[in-house]
Amino acid sequence: MTNPFDDNDAKFYVLINDEGEHSLWPVFAAVPDGWTIAYGAANRKSCLRYVETHWVDMRPKSLIEAMANEAN
Repeated sequence: MTNPFDDNDAKFYVLINDEGEHSLWPVFAAVPDGWTIAYGAANRKSCLRYVETHWVDMRPKSLIEAMANEAN
């Protein structure tokens, strides 16, 4: 059995949660609670490109906000 996340011929979504975290997700699997579709359905390469260009700060949103409040 192969890992469905490594299938270059499959279709994927890019999911995002309330913390701004992104996830590559195969279209055949149900979207988990707390996540929404941000991009797709598209091929794996396009989805990874989307993640690389849109998730540039890997910190969770709550941490970014906490750090900004500490600076003020």
